Amino acid sequence: MHPLNVFLISMPGGTEWLIIILIILLFFGGKKIPDLMRGLGRGVKEFKDAKNDTSNKTDTDIEVKQPEEKK
Repeated sequence: MHPLNVFLISMPGGTEWLIIILIILLFFGGKKIPDLMRGLGRGVKEFKDAKNDTSNKTDTDIEVKQPEEKK
């Protein structure tokens, strides 16, 4: 059996997603879901900003210490 087929078989279908969503609604309640999603969105935005910040730095921005010569 191909590994991709095993992955596709293990993915939840429509009914499973519906059950998962209902459990989340029961667990957190309808008022907490928007707050949770807002927090998740902020976290993703901060991660992307940090990733872009580090990728924009060049080699000249980073100081590299040269090894000291032995006498």
